[in-house]
Amino acid sequence: MSPQSGSSFLRPEPGSGVSQLFTWEEIGLHSGQKNSKQEKWLVINRKVYDISQFHWRHPGGTRVISHYAGQDATDAFTAFHKDEDLVQKYLHSLLIGELAPDQPNCEPIKNEMLVNDFRELYSTVKKMGLLKSSNLFFAIIFLHAFLLDIASWLTIWFFGKSWIPFLVGVALFTIAQIQYGFFQHDLGHISVFQKPKWNRLFHFILVEVFKGGTCSWWRHMHNQHHAKPNCFRKDPDLNMHPFLFTLGKTLSEELGKKKKKYMPYKYQHTYFTCLAPMIFVVFMQLTVFRFTILRKKWMELIFIILYNIRVCLMYVPIMGFKSFMAYYWLARFLESNWFLWVSQMNHIPMNIDYDKNLDWVSAQLAATCNVDQSMFNDWYTGHLNFQIEHHLFPTMPRHNYWKVAPLVKSLCAKHGVQYHCKPLLTAFADILRSLKESSVHWEDAYLHG
Repeated sequence: MSPQSGSSFLRPEPGSGVSQLFTWEEIGLHSGQKNSKQEKWLVINRKVYDISQFHWRHPGGTRVISHYAGQDATDAFTAFHKDEDLVQKYLHSLLIGELAPDQPNCEPIKNEMLVNDFRELYSTVKKMGLLKSSNLFFAIIFLHAFLLDIASWLTIWFFGKSWIPFLVGVALFTIAQIQYGFFQHDLGHISVFQKPKWNRLFHFILVEVFKGGTCSWWRHMHNQHHAKPNCFRKDPDLNMHPFLFTLGKTLSEELGKKKKKYMPYKYQHTYFTCLAPMIFVVFMQLTVFRFTILRKKWMELIFIILYNIRVCLMYVPIMGFKSFMAYYWLARFLESNWFLWVSQMNHIPMNIDYDKNLDWVSAQLAATCNVDQSMFNDWYTGHLNFQIEHHLFPTMPRHNYWKVAPLVKSLCAKHGVQYHCKPLLTAFADILRSLKESSVHWEDAYLHG
């Protein structure tokens, strides 16, 4: 028998071993906005867990797990946790019951067959060994970025700071930094080593020593993005709405009806090219320091400062402080441009809305698209041209995306779900097209709403 909705005295304590049956309605009542007790329940493999207190201690961050309160988190849990045995001790202490037999695996049940087929696909992928990485591949990825980093310094040291070596050095430094960025992305997703602890160790070293960033901030932001991509108020990548851009039809019309105009949105497809990268550079630098100080990540702050000291000691003696400032910030601006175009081409043209509690597969496919495969596209995007596969299997090493892509396409074809794939330049153009379309929706609502 299910407990009465809201009668917490009938609910067993988490981890007590007492099994009770719940409906999706009851789980929702204990996780919704009207829940005065601020409870948070979620479901994994039909088991109901109370994360009301645990979410504050969640190693992946409080927000990423809280985003699934009241929902089925089975596929998200599987996707994020490579070492499932490691997390079982946490789950056992949070268990309060399970779904009643008459309840579907997920709510809503619209795509339950798609969900079941994806779970079979995930098991197949695991048996095929596609979640295991190649040490040689990632060694080459790091080595080529490291050699480019060294080459940028050697160019200035040997040829001086005249225009040609200056620009060549900037290009080499930019490429090295963006490739370090793609590699830290692999480490952050626990896709390089089998053991999470080794990924976290080398993630710390790469981000702090080679990029001067903070790995804690990256995990805090990026895990949320993968949990709920393109979901407003849950995906932090949409924080630029509405202060810089208005995004998607729903949010743009909503903003227009409220008569909000923070920027000249009519021209956002124009100022995206130059304004967004400049703001991103400044935002990143300020955010890194703010995050480490507020979260008291003192070790990370020390390494960030040491990184900046090291880079200055390497370049200032051979080119002077003013030339180095121009050198460094031009490289950061170019890196920011590169990163923004690559990261946004897969998401901004796709559906942007509030969280609709879609199943894992539908949510990822609605928010992501692919870019055609080629050796250049793979390298230029850090294999994020396979964004669909990356979002469905975030711990999969990127050198295996092309192997799983045909299986994902077959799954989509079977269930009539669109699998978006386009040329690289078309993907870039679609960013501007979608920004233009969003501005039209905003303007129409602003003037006539």
